Amino acid sequence: MKSRKALATTAPGSFSPARSTGSFVRVRVQPRASRDEIIGWREPGVLSVRVTAPPVEGQANRAVEELLARALGVKRSDVSVVRGESGRDKLVRVASLGPAEVEERTGRVTSDGG
Repeated sequence: MKSRKALATTAPGSFSPARSTGSFVRVRVQPRASRDEIIGWREPGVLSVRVTAPPVEGQANRAVEELLARALGVKRSDVSVVRGESGRDKLVRVASLGPAEVEERTGRVTSDGG
């Protein structure tokens, strides 16, 4: 069994290992946008996204999770907002991909789609 202490001691700012096959990514969200999309990397370690859902009763959080799962090609249950539920700046856990895979897949989505 892995210790939770390892998760708590990781400083935010970029990717952090969640497990041997997972990562955390900081996300900046713009709710009530005209469409759901990944904008790209704002600064090192911060992914910018837009979602059409309003920031009411967790709707925007669910939309962020669904958008990232779709873009990354993982199950919806592998993506979860773990911090920042009521703000625009969030920490999102991607359980099934490492940091390099997340960065590669989101880079590919933004360069092909934007």
